[in-house]
Amino acid sequence: MKFYEDMPLGLSAEPEARFTFTAEDIKSFASEWDPMPFHIDEELARQSPVGKLFATSIHTIAASVKLNHTAMTEPMAVIAGLGWQDVRFPLPVCAGDTIRVRSEVVDRRESQSKPDRGIVTSQISVFNQHDQLVCEYKILTLVLKKPS
Repeated sequence: MKFYEDMPLGLSAEPEARFTFTAEDIKSFASEWDPMPFHIDEELARQSPVGKLFATSIHTIAASVKLNHTAMTEPMAVIAGLGWQDVRFPLPVCAGDTIRVRSEVVDRRESQSKPDRGIVTSQISVFNQHDQLVCEYKILTLVLKKPS
């Protein structure tokens, strides 16, 4: 089990797992969760500023979360996710794109109200097959400390 103490500043991971977005995946996800026409209709997507079918932002995040979890070689003593910060999408993820993730612990602090836990902030960076940044965000996680 990984505890707060096992997550020092600078700890990073880049799992080997990848995810390729197919047109079918994009349309199916968007139809259920974000049915904007340029996410579900390839002809309308070609007329958009992107010029082709592209994934919703939440689909990109969902895939990145799954990929990031593949880096966990052992369970973490996570209590809860506390929030997301600085979410950005510098480039769209289009049908045929393959993404990978990198995470890094960029901040950590002990809980002021509960001494048995701490808060870890991780920067998640998502890259396409051309090593271009397509998404980044920070996620704050409440994690137990090692039992004394």
